[in-house]
Amino acid sequence: HPGTRVVVLMKGLAEGNASLPNHWGFSLLSCFPNVEFRPLDLPELFSGTPLAKWYLQPEHQKEPYFFPVLSDACRIVIMWKFGGIYLDTDFIVLKNLKNLTNALGMQAQDVLNGAFLSFKPKHEFIELCMHEFVDNYNGWIWAHQGPRLLTSVFKKWCSINQIQHNMSCNGVHALSPEAFYPICWEEWKKLFEAISSSELHRLLRNTYAVHVWNKLSHGTRLEITSQAFLAQLYSQSCPATYAKMKKDS
Repeated sequence: HPGTRVVVLMKGLAEGNASLPNHWGFSLLSCFPNVEFRPLDLPELFSGTPLAKWYLQPEHQKEPYFFPVLSDACRIVIMWKFGGIYLDTDFIVLKNLKNLTNALGMQAQDVLNGAFLSFKPKHEFIELCMHEFVDNYNGWIWAHQGPRLLTSVFKKWCSINQIQHNMSCNGVHALSPEAFYPICWEEWKKLFEAISSSELHRLLRNTYAVHVWNKLSHGTRLEITSQAFLAQLYSQSCPATYAKMKKDS
């Protein structure tokens, strides 16, 4: 997406990128003229939304999954206020995403995931997600405010009991798992296993981006010059990162 504005939102940044952390990842991304880092001001983000009061309640910070829940909250409010395409940082993008509008992906049978979202600003589906976030809040159950919320709202949106692959209703699209989650979270170790280039091509022929499940896969050693699934993806789709990793290996 060389012609698209890419905004990386982070907590702890000074205004105007005055002091980016001293890490090679920031230097690498700063080489791309269309990538910018912006501080994530949470009170300002949530202001004027149903989540504003929720965020100001200090007891939520004691919950076991507060940071993932906070991330879930941020993404739906960002979609509501600004629209566009949201991606978690543990994605490798293979194809242009700009033709996907008012869409999200299935991570498995009958389960939606919010690691990829693409919506127009002020979309009614996202507005329903914000209200659902507050009205049926439970920060003590893993994924309750993320995949479970999105799945529940979509079923209400479509008046259905089960979500079908590549299903569209009332202008919102649920893309099949192969679109963004070709490797399911239970099989994340396959990302580090060798695979032939032909099999990789077959597996990803209908994939826009690959979610690499960083919560599970971080810390796993990757031989960057191998035929591992991830190594081949880095080589083909992340040339700057691949060159850095190869140099350091």
